[in-house]
Amino acid sequence: MTFEKNIPNATAKRLSLYYRIFKRFHRENIDKASSKQIAEAIGIDPATVRRDFSYFGELGRRGFGYDVNKLMTFFAELLNDNATTKVLLVGVGNVGRALLHYRFQERNRMQLVMAFDTDDNELVGTQTEDKIPIYGISQIKDKIAQEDIKTAILTVPSVKAQEVADLLVDAGIEGILCFSPVNLNLPRHVVVQYVDLTSELQTLLYFMKEEEKSRRNND
Repeated sequence: MTFEKNIPNATAKRLSLYYRIFKRFHRENIDKASSKQIAEAIGIDPATVRRDFSYFGELGRRGFGYDVNKLMTFFAELLNDNATTKVLLVGVGNVGRALLHYRFQERNRMQLVMAFDTDDNELVGTQTEDKIPIYGISQIKDKIAQEDIKTAILTVPSVKAQEVADLLVDAGIEGILCFSPVNLNLPRHVVVQYVDLTSELQTLLYFMKEEEKSRRNND
């Protein structure tokens, strides 16, 4: 199946949502789904669903809807969820420890296989309840080479983010999910996604305020 390569960021961010919805439909023994059903499940409008899907060619037929099993398989391949992706984590502070207990593999085929922190951290040399080993940062290059890992989660203080990211790239990491509120300066081949919890919370509060205004205007 061929499709346009220049997919808008907004569409790309919804791909995992579509995959999740089709997996849910599959569990519920739903064979066909309309754009309206998909839109309602995600919280967007049907036109957005149809526009998103148009970037990937003919995923459905007018009057017929979308084949749930076919689309579930399609998004699994698109998101590389047919093979287990090994992931490492750097920074076992509050956010890092929470992520270490998140069972990625129960939801998708992603496996957090190791974590790192400063060599003097008391957790170095221990394992989590799920048997994820925690190593000192000085071992990172050797450990990455042994496991052939290309993806990392970065949960270190902002002042250390660039230094650690450079270390990860030098060790062969090609994708970083960064929880530090700082823009990293990395080679073009390295893909970075940022998670800014403060910004997301501020956005939530903004929409809550706008919703409150709307209710007042309608009263």
